[in-house]
Amino acid sequence: MVRGPALLRIRFHGRGGQGAKTAARIAGTAAFLEGYTAQDSPIYGAERRGAPVVAFCRLARGPILERGLIAHPDLLVVGDASLLTDPAARVLDGVTADTVLFINSASAPDVLRREHALSDRVTTLDLTGLALAKLGKGSALSAPLGAVAGRLANLGRESVKEAVIREMRELGLADSIVRQNLDLAVECFDSVEALAARFASPRGPAPQTLWTPSYEPPTRGTARVAARGNAFLRKTGDWRVFRPDLDLEKCNGCTLCFVYCPEGAIKLTDKDRPIIDYDYCKGCGLCIEECPTHALTSVREEAKVKR
Repeated sequence: MVRGPALLRIRFHGRGGQGAKTAARIAGTAAFLEGYTAQDSPIYGAERRGAPVVAFCRLARGPILERGLIAHPDLLVVGDASLLTDPAARVLDGVTADTVLFINSASAPDVLRREHALSDRVTTLDLTGLALAKLGKGSALSAPLGAVAGRLANLGRESVKEAVIREMRELGLADSIVRQNLDLAVECFDSVEALAARFASPRGPAPQTLWTPSYEPPTRGTARVAARGNAFLRKTGDWRVFRPDLDLEKCNGCTLCFVYCPEGAIKLTDKDRPIIDYDYCKGCGLCIEECPTHALTSVREEAKVKR
């Protein structure tokens, strides 16, 4: 059996491009600056914008003996409320009544508690709306997510600020962009109430049994095509945070949106007018960028659904 020191386990859920990986690094760096041991790691498959991703961060006073997935988080940070209903994301796996949850949503905590049967330890803030207003980009969530995690973990404001600066610069961003992200992070840090217990003396980890892997024979353990493709069953429209909205009166039938769509989610009528298949449109925005008549505009998915 392996037993580690008392530690705080933080699990981040987001969509590709929202910055969950960097948010975990910000939380870990802020803790490290305060003298804690920190460990962070992401898990994601093919790097596709909008796909569910998860990242982990562990913080402790001494050595961290755990590795890998965090099955039972003390703090859960959700980068987009739509992930709560995505069965592939499995956001609420391992969550208990003691888990503190933060959800990026414009909805009040009570609303999400009722909709998803959550515990009372839930707080929300519309990070996407703030990022749109401050940065002009709703997917730039790494700094605010990291700052919120730091606040909920009771890390110091100055440590979080320094961590944001370091990690943003590590991405190669210009100083002006770093400053904008820092200002947003500070605003989010100050807007969230610290709900988690200080992790100077949190609960210790549950005992874990060491596992020795076994290996399948070559006929089972090697990659092979055993059945017809099933990609059509995975509706990537679930990955969308923003959606393209088409004004047919402005469309001139150039078909550029059809040509550039990486998912093949735009079809054409017999008059060369586009039709968007929202079951598979992941909201990447390429069609909006390429539209010469600005017939396509970006609409936040949550706002669109509520109408």
